[in-house]
Amino acid sequence: MIQKAVDLIKNAGRVTAFTGAGISVESGIPPFRGENGLWNKYDPTFLNINYFHSNPLGSWKLIKEIFYDFFGEATPNKAHYGLAEMEKAGYLDAIITQNIDNLHQKSGSREIFEFHGNSRNLICVDCGKKYPVAEIGLDNLPPECMNCGAVLKPDFIFFGEAIPEPARTNSFREAEISDLFILIGTTGEVMPASSIPFLAKENGAKIIEININKSSYTERITDIFLQGKAAEMTFSLVKELLEHS
Repeated sequence: MIQKAVDLIKNAGRVTAFTGAGISVESGIPPFRGENGLWNKYDPTFLNINYFHSNPLGSWKLIKEIFYDFFGEATPNKAHYGLAEMEKAGYLDAIITQNIDNLHQKSGSREIFEFHGNSRNLICVDCGKKYPVAEIGLDNLPPECMNCGAVLKPDFIFFGEAIPEPARTNSFREAEISDLFILIGTTGEVMPASSIPFLAKENGAKIIEININKSSYTERITDIFLQGKAAEMTFSLVKELLEHS
């Protein structure tokens, strides 16, 4: 099956990777949903935009604990590095990620569409000014805008917010122009992101899926299913691809 996947990649004109929480599990970042998901431990209300506006300090205490103190220690794994190597070798044109953990950037990938935003930057809820987290720091919560004094929030989407541009437009465009989508570690449960691979399939793209378990894509649109952990399977695929290119 890996050889079949390699052949599809080599014969494709444009290849897009579509990654979800599963690609970062082996970096120590738990998924949000499922057996060991964050939502089994935390009430996700703190990421509701209305709750944030009414209780920014309460929201920020959990945001800092989870997304900065805990996730901030994570480093890329073989799956992230494998995609970066594919891009360098000319076999991968873009990555659409649902993740906000910055691990694709840290691994060296360049063409990345962050569908749900990222945790690297903070954005002012009033004037819209953005700051790198390192520039503001999180010692005093909630952090405040140096321009207008309003509260800053992480530059990823909360429940009740729209998908950011241009990531949204660029991501759906990939589904229109790509010959091949490689799905890694995504269950296909979070809309509207989950609709992108279906759209790609409708437009004629082949689908390679790497997942530890079957997803909502597997029986419906997947052409080649590589079952296993993201780091292990992606590394094997990229190794085979690059050794015989």
